[in-house]
Order: sequence, then structure tokens, then C-alpha cells
Amino acid sequence: MPCSHCSRLAKRAMQPDEQSQSGAGAHHRALESLYRSAPINKLFPSTLHIVEDGFARISFAVGPEHYHAAGAVHGTAYFKMLDDAAFYAVNSLVTDRFILTTAFNLLFTKPLKAGVVTAEGRWISGQRRVFVADARLIDADGEEAARGTGTFMRSSIPLSTLPGYARP
Repeated sequence: MPCSHCSRLAKRAMQPDEQSQSGAGAHHRALESLYRSAPINKLFPSTLHIVEDGFARISFAVGPEHYHAAGAVHGTAYFKMLDDAAFYAVNSLVTDRFILTTAFNLLFTKPLKAGVVTAEGRWISGQRRVFVADARLIDADGEEAARGTGTFMRSSIPLSTLPGYARP
């Protein structure tokens, strides 16, 4: 059995079309389909792209409908964006079960206004039961607006039972 480093190198050597149709790539595309199917995303227009195992990027369009009374994006939107990116970074590593957020901490560094916001999530640690991931929000000017760190765990829900989880 090849070592994990060799496996990663072999995966990177595959052409993008090969990766998207088999193994991790098929799982990543199925998670992207699951994300698109979630009803909450009608309130937060966004697109998920799982770049590689342990890394997810989501583009969100935020506008005045997401503002609090003082005219900037409400904290619930920050949480949604950061949690989603970290969550999918972790679930990209777990192919059989839906992941659940068990805790999430936020650091707000800049108010957001209307525009496209990118959330990047990255797996930090954990491989069996509890996972840790962090995420950051980048505004339309390329500046960081927030960071978050969360803990996640496997649920009892098989991914294969979720209607939106469709493998290519």
C-alpha cells in the first residue's frame, strides 16, 4: 500500500477530468451538489468549490438584504459563510457520513458591505471522531474581514441517504 504522501502525489498527477470523476473528485463534486441543494442557500446566493481534500472555497453574494440596522452585513451571515467553508473542508475528508458543527468561534475584523465575499475553509486536525478546521472571509477588495475556527464530528447520517449528495 503506498504511503499517504505518494497517494497525494499520484492524485495531483491525474488530469482534472479524471479527478472529478473518480475517488476524491467524485466525492467533492457530490458535496458541491449537496451544498447547492440546501434550502438555506436560497437566502445566501453562493457557490461551493472543493479545491482539494481539506480545502473548500465558497463565493457569496451579499447585499443590503443581509444588513443589520447600521448598514453592514449582519453577523449571522459571517457565521454562515465561515461555518460552511470550514464544514466542507472537513467533510471533503469524510466520505461516508455527514459532518456536524459542534462549536465555532468567530473573530470579526472588518464590516462587510455589498459585494462578493470569498470564504476559504481549511482542515487543521482530526481524522476519526473530532475534526478542527478554520476559515477566513475575504472581501471584494481582497482584505480579510473575519476568521473562525470550529470543531466538527461525524454524524450518524450516511451521505448516501441525502438526496442532494449525487456522485457523478
